[in-house]
Formats: sequence, structure tokens, C-alpha cells
Amino acid sequence: MVFDLDPLESERLVRITLLTLYMAACSTTISSFIGIPIGTYLGLRKTKFSLLIKVFTHTLYGLPPVIAGLVMFMLLSRAGPLGDLGILFTPTAMIFAQVLLITPLIIGLSASAISAIPQVTIDTARTLGARRMSLLKTLLVESRIGIYTAVMIGFGRAISEVGAVIIVGGNIKWHTQVLTTAIVLETQKGNFYFALLLGLILIILALVTSIILTILQSRFAVGKPRKLIIRLKNGG
Repeated sequence: MVFDLDPLESERLVRITLLTLYMAACSTTISSFIGIPIGTYLGLRKTKFSLLIKVFTHTLYGLPPVIAGLVMFMLLSRAGPLGDLGILFTPTAMIFAQVLLITPLIIGLSASAISAIPQVTIDTARTLGARRMSLLKTLLVESRIGIYTAVMIGFGRAISEVGAVIIVGGNIKWHTQVLTTAIVLETQKGNFYFALLLGLILIILALVTSIILTILQSRFAVGKPRKLIIRLKNGG
């Protein structure tokens, strides 16, 4: 048993935690595959169009989760364009909602990380004859701290999300409950002990995420960074 709970509640606690981690990992991975390439493109471009996209992306930082959940609900409901998928009130629908919330964060933070690289560095690399893929790979390595930060912040938002996932997931016991939505339900029921346990696990996950991010930042900031030009001379 966990935390002096009966076996059934202990199993439920473990299942809720695992589902939370699963959804956060899936949504962060999908958002990273979408957001990092777009953010890299925007970070390298200095056009008015890319500036408008950046402004729009930054605006989505503050997108209320309930609005994201409502949009996803309308898309996935039987009357919606994606209703035939039949995934409303499932973990898959919750992942979709989280992707909608996380992707703008990763795009914006990745773009900021790429654009922070001095233009003179990029120009020098091009002068040395760096090919497009070699230059892109090197710039991603140079901005890795910002990229890691974007991914970890996205993961942190995913594990703490409640508004969107409760709308598209329905907070169904043993099926679509995650830590945040379960806390809401248990608090409403007056089961404060179980709610506090869920909150404690959520805080621990957030702390672990912060520790990992700090270690990554310290490692690459204090370690022995490889100089951009040296890497390019050696073939990227």
C-alpha cells in the first residue's frame, strides 16, 4: 500500500501518476517535433512575416487552457470535423489539448534561443563555407540550453494543466484522471488527504523537472563549450 491507503486507492494513485507522466511525455514530444523546427526557422528569419508569426506565438502564451479545451472539444465532438475519430473523453484527446497549449511555448522559446546567437557568428560560418545542414546543426547545438529550457517548460506546463484536459477528458475515474483533475475531484468530495497526496506528487514532479533543467543549464554553461568556428572547420 502507498501512504497508508487501501490497495484500491493505492493502485489508483499509481495509475493517475503514470497517466500524467505518459500524457506529459507524449504531448511534449509531439510539441517539440512541431515547435523546434518552426522556432528555428523563425529565429533565423528577420522578415515582417516571421515577426508577425512571433507576435502571434507570444500571444498564445497566455491562451486560457479552458479555451484550448473548448476548441479541441468542438473539433472532436460528434458534430465536429474530427468527430469520426471517436477519441473524445480519452487520453488521446487530452494529449491533443496539451499539444495545442505547449507548442506555442516551444516555438517562441526556441525562436528566442536561435535569434540570440550573434549575427556575426552566423555570417562568419557562412563565409567559411558552411553548408545549410551543417550550419543548422551547429546553431542548434549552440542554442541547446534555450532549446532544453523550452522543452522542459513545456513538460512542466503539461503535468500541471487542468482546464483543457478536464474538458476533453471528462475526468473519468480510472480512465482519464490525471493528477490535477483528480485533485479537483477529491477536493470537491472532501477527501483532502488523497488530494494532498496527489498535490505532493505533482510538486515532486515539478521539482524533478526543475532539477533536470538546472543540471542541463549548468553542464553546458560551465562545461567546456566547443567553439562554433572550430566545429565548422572540422566539418560541423
